[in-house]
Amino acid sequence: MVEKNTRTNPMIMKLDTPEYKSIFTDELISLVNIFKQYGYELRVAGGAVRDLLMGKKPKDLDFATTATPDQMKEMFTTENVRMINTKGEKHGTITPRINDKENFEVTTLRIDVTTDGRHAEVVFTTDWLLDANRRDLTINSMFLGLDGSVYDYFYGYEDIQKRRVVFVGDAITRIQEDYLRILRYFRFYGRIAKVANAHENNTLNAIRNNVEGLEQISGERIWVELKQILEGNFAGDLMATIIEVGIAPYIGLPNNPDVEQLQNVWRRSGTKKLHAITLLSSLLKTQEEVLSLNARLKLSTYERDLALFIVEHRQPKIHSNPLFPYQQLLVKSKSKVSHVHEWIVELLKYNDSPYLEEFQKWQLPKFPITGNMLKEHGVESGRFMGLVLNELRNLWAEGNFTQEADELLKNIPNIVSTLQEKRKSPKK
Repeated sequence: MVEKNTRTNPMIMKLDTPEYKSIFTDELISLVNIFKQYGYELRVAGGAVRDLLMGKKPKDLDFATTATPDQMKEMFTTENVRMINTKGEKHGTITPRINDKENFEVTTLRIDVTTDGRHAEVVFTTDWLLDANRRDLTINSMFLGLDGSVYDYFYGYEDIQKRRVVFVGDAITRIQEDYLRILRYFRFYGRIAKVANAHENNTLNAIRNNVEGLEQISGERIWVELKQILEGNFAGDLMATIIEVGIAPYIGLPNNPDVEQLQNVWRRSGTKKLHAITLLSSLLKTQEEVLSLNARLKLSTYERDLALFIVEHRQPKIHSNPLFPYQQLLVKSKSKVSHVHEWIVELLKYNDSPYLEEFQKWQLPKFPITGNMLKEHGVESGRFMGLVLNELRNLWAEGNFTQEADELLKNIPNIVSTLQEKRKSPKK
């Protein structure tokens, strides 16, 4: 059913801006000419139109057309245009590669016949209004003709001007078509809105009453959206709202996340750009909660280990040399040194440390001991030598990286003796 609040005449303006003109590569002009030649309409769809109306050059262009996938395939085959990525065909998307240089995703106008909250069964149409009606937000429901004409059925342009983020028509209907739209709402709010908490009550109520639908959405899809929220504008405020409406347990967060810690970290982070996981970690109280989050969102190993690192080491480290505890962490960690360095930087941002810049400038000195030196001192090769090297490296770090090789090598007998005793001791 088409929503009632639609324009009688959707063509609201013609664009002639530098950003609009910049999208016309030779390849796009070729694509436009092919569609004209065969009598099919072609328009830019969705986010690119929104960006152009906001004076931004879009990063990606998506296209919609009245041609069916079969008609497009026949047309491109006749014109000797190669098509790639056939996976999107069942959803109506054909991807021609023009001049063997630029790919364009072109999707047939469609209507959702049935939806299950994750996927939709579609039928194709030639009605632009019906296609606009199935889109999530008014600001994403506009089309742009390749003559500059902007088609806006649901007053998305006015919403852009007001920096207003609302669903097309009935919010509950749009959400139940795809529950991931709950998180898309917050992502676009961060991108569009001018203030942190100007959500409309009926939108938040629609979300609040449908949060359980996120349970059926894959962790990978949730993390794609959540990560962008965490790295965007108003991230701390948006996460607080996300928790307030009851989303937390459906996206891998505990039932009672540490909102106070989130707000503290967000407030003091200021202009420091935090990694998404760094900010998200503020909501977690234990490493067990990190592992539960990881099980739900399928984080990368790097992201999981960063969260574990933040939760383990975020308490202040008091020392007469403020950098010393973090230098020790870098040397003694068994993880990749470059990763640990990045994690410590995130940790210092998390705590708004005044020593962040000093740590970033600090260069880890070269460890003066090599495996050959240990061989010359009779240390057996293999895993045991690695253990001896680790012990020497720890001593070097505890001595503030000042000890030379000769001084460190004097410790070998004691280290070897201790390790051999441990090796002989029965494991309990």
